[in-house]
Amino acid sequence: MMKTILLIEDDTVLRENTTELLELSDYRVISSPNGKMGISKAKEEKPDIIICDIMMPEIDGYGVLEALSINQDTNQIPFIFLSAKTEHKEIRKGMDLGADDYLTKPFDEEELLSAIESRLAKAQLVSKIITEQTSGANQETKNSLRNLHELKNFFDDHGDFFQYKKGSVVYQKGDHTNMIYLISKGVVKTHKMDESGKELITALFKEDDFLGFTSLTDNTPYQESATAVDDVELSGIAKSKLKDILEKSNTISLELVELLTNNLSEIKEQLLQMAYSSVRKKTAHTILQFAQVLNKKPEESIKISRNDLASVAGIATESLIRTLSSFKKDKLIEIEGRTIKIIDLDGLRLVE
Repeated sequence: MMKTILLIEDDTVLRENTTELLELSDYRVISSPNGKMGISKAKEEKPDIIICDIMMPEIDGYGVLEALSINQDTNQIPFIFLSAKTEHKEIRKGMDLGADDYLTKPFDEEELLSAIESRLAKAQLVSKIITEQTSGANQETKNSLRNLHELKNFFDDHGDFFQYKKGSVVYQKGDHTNMIYLISKGVVKTHKMDESGKELITALFKEDDFLGFTSLTDNTPYQESATAVDDVELSGIAKSKLKDILEKSNTISLELVELLTNNLSEIKEQLLQMAYSSVRKKTAHTILQFAQVLNKKPEESIKISRNDLASVAGIATESLIRTLSSFKKDKLIEIEGRTIKIIDLDGLRLVE
């Protein structure tokens, strides 16, 4: 069945071009040149999804979202913001008001269609959950959440939202919690101090990773601390809720066990590197590890503190700095301030 999209955009050329693009992709498109008319059309047509510009005359995108959010007939319609504004605070304001996604201008066709397909799919899943709850179905989570991917969507859609600035503490060793987190943005390091007071980074967690697993049955305190490596966004759900989901889905339980087992294998490999590798090999391995976790291509710069690099590698900061200098001399990397760029990926992998 053809899905209906309401496009609210005051730029005539962009509105017409986007409408044509969406119609060629087999969507029915209703368009509106301003927020006031957009609200009326949303209530009248009840589209499957709404794409709305932020900066518009009369009523801006925030006003459109607020008006539709308090209307029972429209408050479940997926809502995507479209804006030239790329400042984080503006995007976050829209998400805090209840928007499902955002696209910044200029955007390409694939990016737009992917966002629409993703939000329509999630809306369908949420609708199914609501329908089963209304009918008194006792198998809601079991039937709806079939795998780890859908569990992560559940975190995104129903979890509590948390933000941490770079360097902020997410939780400290000894803290008690009832939450499990999914990282939506950024990188988090877990770390602890050894007997001499030296920091040891035990793991790095990136976007789409789970964070904060202890016991699901007891309120076990954290055995390590967690700190934001850069600006971080998390979604969290109660451990009791996750336990309920796992009890109702053997598939998710097995996939989660496999995921955590793989994480343990990676940590063991890191410990072996720290114990038996040379300083040069430890440093090279750590640079490659950060590049992977931060999702950087070889030609892209990595901005990370020397202390973090040293604590992951398990070596003294002074030794790390000397090794980085030798890597630069060997033309394996380039260094400018706190940024490191890999210029010989194969050479760095072969360091002994």
